[in-house]
Amino acid sequence: MAGSGFGTILRMTTWGESHGPALGVVVDGCPAGISLDEAYIQTWLDRRKPGGRDFSTPRKEADQVKILSGVFEGKTTGTPISMMIENTSQHSADYGNLASVYRPGHADFGFDAKYGFRDYRGGGRSSGRETAARVAAGAVAAKLLEQYGIRVSSYVSAIGPVRCDENAFDEEEIKKNPFCMPDAKAAEEARAYLTGLMEQQDSTGSEVVCVASGIPAGIGEPVFDKLDARLGYAIFSIGAVKALEIGDGTGVVKARGSENNDAFYMQDGTVKKKTNHSGGTLGGISDGSDVVLRVSFKPTPSIFREQETVNQEGEDCKISIRGRHDPVIGPRAAVVVEAMTAFTIADLLLMNRSSRV
Repeated sequence: MAGSGFGTILRMTTWGESHGPALGVVVDGCPAGISLDEAYIQTWLDRRKPGGRDFSTPRKEADQVKILSGVFEGKTTGTPISMMIENTSQHSADYGNLASVYRPGHADFGFDAKYGFRDYRGGGRSSGRETAARVAAGAVAAKLLEQYGIRVSSYVSAIGPVRCDENAFDEEEIKKNPFCMPDAKAAEEARAYLTGLMEQQDSTGSEVVCVASGIPAGIGEPVFDKLDARLGYAIFSIGAVKALEIGDGTGVVKARGSENNDAFYMQDGTVKKKTNHSGGTLGGISDGSDVVLRVSFKPTPSIFREQETVNQEGEDCKISIRGRHDPVIGPRAAVVVEAMTAFTIADLLLMNRSSRV
């Protein structure tokens, strides 16, 4: 299978399946001498792991990471960093009735059309569980970015029709509710909305905002490897992502140039911007402002109500999906967006070191 790797200098290759013995990632290109241990990586994985919050799949996985190589005495060695996460709570029998049936909204049909084979136990490589490996890799990238004073953070800004009030933003609130929302009132409204959806055996979409701050101007390449282009590649590689906006995003359609352009000014000998409609990137290169992403996730495709589909014999049929599934993707996917954003920026940062003598 091609396409399991991402990055140019800093590169990750993920491996493993949803219901296999384990999954993991190899991160190559990380400089030596960076402080790194399993405890730090675990803090990232704990934000993504199943069964860790209300309105999450009841699948209980410890998601305990093991560093197999590339770290000695708490420091990276400059060699490939290999990490493994064992699967300990597979219920493959939950998927027995799906062996010859294509689940609506899933990768089943496309996977079968491409390979003539698919792992029906949770989707195999196309399962959202693959993102645990990405999060481990993103934690390594975040440690690298710390050396440059760059911080990446994320939160859920909308669940279905419930949207956070920007004026009520409270970063501490993100850790206090199960939806990773920075607005306590919106979180309670989301709780009520999801409770009703679950009673209807349905799911909903969500939106995640990711902000990278402290990025110096000049990161990103001006043609194919633009900062925004590489971020787009990274974010759209996450399953269930259907849209990505940077800065004002689709809002630029109605804007005038005089409104959309960010005016420059000098502050303490540094070029600054009065506004950030661009979302931190101009001409594919960082401009020193926060890089702001807004990511739209589709509703969880695994729903318990009966759906129409076809089987591998080409017959129309109906299915009812069993198993353990989230009613909304955003709360657990926020850290995945954060990880892929951190990894992309770290890779481009290393590439930038060869820009000029």
